[in-house]
Amino acid sequence: MRRLRTLVAVVLTGLTAALLTACHASADPRPVVVVSTNILGDVVGELVGDQAAVVTLMKPNADPHSFEISAQEAATLRDADLLVSNGLGLEEGLRQHLDAAVDAGVASFVAGDVIDVRDYREGDAAGMPDSHFWTDPARMIDVVDALEPALAALEGIDTDALAADAAAYRDELEALDAEMAAAFATIPAERRSLVTNHHVFGYLADRFDFTVVGTVIPGGTTLAAPSASDLADLVGAVQETGVPAVFAESSAPDRLVQALAEEADVHVEVIELFTESLTADDGEAPDYLTMMRVNTARITSGLTR
Repeated sequence: MRRLRTLVAVVLTGLTAALLTACHASADPRPVVVVSTNILGDVVGELVGDQAAVVTLMKPNADPHSFEISAQEAATLRDADLLVSNGLGLEEGLRQHLDAAVDAGVASFVAGDVIDVRDYREGDAAGMPDSHFWTDPARMIDVVDALEPALAALEGIDTDALAADAAAYRDELEALDAEMAAAFATIPAERRSLVTNHHVFGYLADRFDFTVVGTVIPGGTTLAAPSASDLADLVGAVQETGVPAVFAESSAPDRLVQALAEEADVHVEVIELFTESLTADDGEAPDYLTMMRVNTARITSGLTR
């Protein structure tokens, strides 16, 4: 009997705690902003601070083209006060949930709708919109400029505080852009060529005067696969340009890039970059600004050796 009473007490205590937690969560007066990718989640958090509950669906080190969400996360998405997504075909595994939320009346901000979009210029995706605009910090400033009024429209937001935080973050983005330009200016013109896992650096190349020599995956998504002829073409490009390094994304396996480096029969260093996902807080790229600075340092170092 004593054991039974103890068990009942434990169960009741657990239920009480759960109910109190649920009541506390439901009593949170802040608006809920659900963000698809962790890069945009970081930016939204910088702008709105603790004025809103920011829920980022994409986990650290995930691939934005293929990550999926749980049923509970899908329900949170449909109950959001604002949904922030990248658009331009990036969130391939999330598309049906984003569409369902919008169809249900959830307010939506799509970053790809507010920037000057470039198209892929080669490969299977040629002519399609390039979704990787965040590699250009100037375009991220455009996103911040358009996102600020969308956040200001949420009930309960202190617009003066939001404006101050947005201005401060805009200043940081402008400083980042200047730092990247200065660092890349040290790379000799004949070395300003990029070979990567897939087409992710088009915006960066346009902004900072690089040439994308080729990509191991010939499209805009990591879900594509290279053919033998694709690899052969890249081997020729590497040998012709003499690039000293190729770059592999942290969110995708680099074995294809490793194979390319070995097949080219020249010394080509494989350098990991953080391009499509942030890391966890204890990783090397826990936020957008840090990610861009780490990538800038590694690209500059890799191409000036």
